[in-house]
Amino acid sequence: MGSIIEFKNVTKKFNQRAVLDHLDISIPRGKITFIVGKSGEGKSVTIKHIMGLLKPDEGRIVVNGEDITDFEHDQLREYRKKFGMLFQHAALFDSMTVGQNVIFPLKEHTKMPLDEMLKRVERVLEQVGLPNMQHKYPTELSTGEKKRVGLARALVSRPEIILYDEPTTGMDPLVSEMIDELIVHVNKEIQGITSIVISHDLKAALGTAEYIVFLYKGKVALAGSPEDFKTTKDPVVRQFFSGKVSGPMEFL
Repeated sequence: MGSIIEFKNVTKKFNQRAVLDHLDISIPRGKITFIVGKSGEGKSVTIKHIMGLLKPDEGRIVVNGEDITDFEHDQLREYRKKFGMLFQHAALFDSMTVGQNVIFPLKEHTKMPLDEMLKRVERVLEQVGLPNMQHKYPTELSTGEKKRVGLARALVSRPEIILYDEPTTGMDPLVSEMIDELIVHVNKEIQGITSIVISHDLKAALGTAEYIVFLYKGKVALAGSPEDFKTTKDPVVRQFFSGKVSGPMEFL
């Protein structure tokens, strides 16, 4: 299937500190990839480069075979239509119904006929397990339901790539497990979609991911399957995944 996103020797500095340090990443097409690492290791900066919100100081970024490094504003606006995004707190509009929240990207970015939009909304709400919820407001929903609505809104434009930003942070274990199952369900349900999850949730990474990228000091410390992470002898990776303070990993 090959790679859908490649970072080639990417460096990004802030105040002379290299957050990304000659970073090479290859994210497989059509799979669930978790990008993990402790705070400040460049996970969010990596996502911002994928979205074109930041440009590298050095190196190239290739998405779906296209070098996006030097894209101008109009090119980036078109390029970002490839993506859906589920934010950490769902980021719903409280004054809008579920249906209005989900249809919002279609009204803003397409000229699709209204009846087609409504069918699309109905379909994605079914995909995330919320049929017939269009008329409810966010205040009437549970935390898990809000996440599902946020995901439906991210999916409604039929993106090639969906980005999950810390989707289970602050959630209780039952909601976290539901979200993990939902990520797997969506990746199976929607043919060809690629899911990228930024997360501190190591249990979710090992149980949900098909591919894991572990960032440390601006580089990839290890990239591979969950089994690769369970069996690695790398002391930094083992320390992080065991949750122990003592070890070679530096804490700032």
